[in-house]
Amino acid sequence: MDRRVDVLKALGDKNRLLILDMLSCGEMCACDIMDGLELTQPTISHHMKILVKSGLVNGKKAGKWVNYSINKETIKDLTDYIDFLTNEKENCICHRKTKICKL
Repeated sequence: MDRRVDVLKALGDKNRLLILDMLSCGEMCACDIMDGLELTQPTISHHMKILVKSGLVNGKKAGKWVNYSINKETIKDLTDYIDFLTNEKENCICHRKTKICKL
């Protein structure tokens, strides 16, 4: 679960969401992300470090730049997990922790 928490934390920033939106078009160089979002190199580096560490993005070194792409496996795991969390299940925590409230 800690890995999924890291993924959700990484998604909690506007610039990182914009970066993922840019990467939805395909693999992209850090310099193109920087130009597209009009952010500085240190800012892009900071956000990419978080996205790569969370597993949302893959980074591949290409000379002095890094090419980034969305990690589809992490996205699939996250969407499956959200689907699991938001649908009724037999062994749901609510069956163990709730009491019937009487008005």
